[in-house]
Amino acid sequence: MPLRRGSPLPSLEGATETFNTDGIDMSQLEGQPVLVHFWGVSCHVCHQIMDQVTALRDAHPGLKFISVHSPQREAALDVELVKKDIEEYGLTQPILVDNTHAITRAFENQFVPSFYLFDKEGKLFFRASGDKFMDKLREKVADLTA
Repeated sequence: MPLRRGSPLPSLEGATETFNTDGIDMSQLEGQPVLVHFWGVSCHVCHQIMDQVTALRDAHPGLKFISVHSPQREAALDVELVKKDIEEYGLTQPILVDNTHAITRAFENQFVPSFYLFDKEGKLFFRASGDKFMDKLREKVADLTA
């Protein structure tokens, strides 16, 4: 069953590799809004909206923004492809590579791109998948970071 509004922020442990971070200490996320963004190098829609994702990240410096690479096919397990996307799209937020899907399972996530927005108490405030919810996501992030 997918996470529901009010669900606590699941563990972010299990990354097979990390970029822009030495790992995520869950205690450092306490008291701050957190957006967890699932994406994949083989996801066309993920690439199409990446400029909107990075603009959202840059517009809200008080938001803890974490991206999780969740490979959707065998070829996407290649970390060199992740590195290429990080460089190409200017991804400066912490990136967790989830090649074993440990984080994906903890979030019960089924799609990329997906977004999980948690409030300052660490409770799920909003979640969305796909590219059709970017306006709503921006609105919800603005509500939490105002």
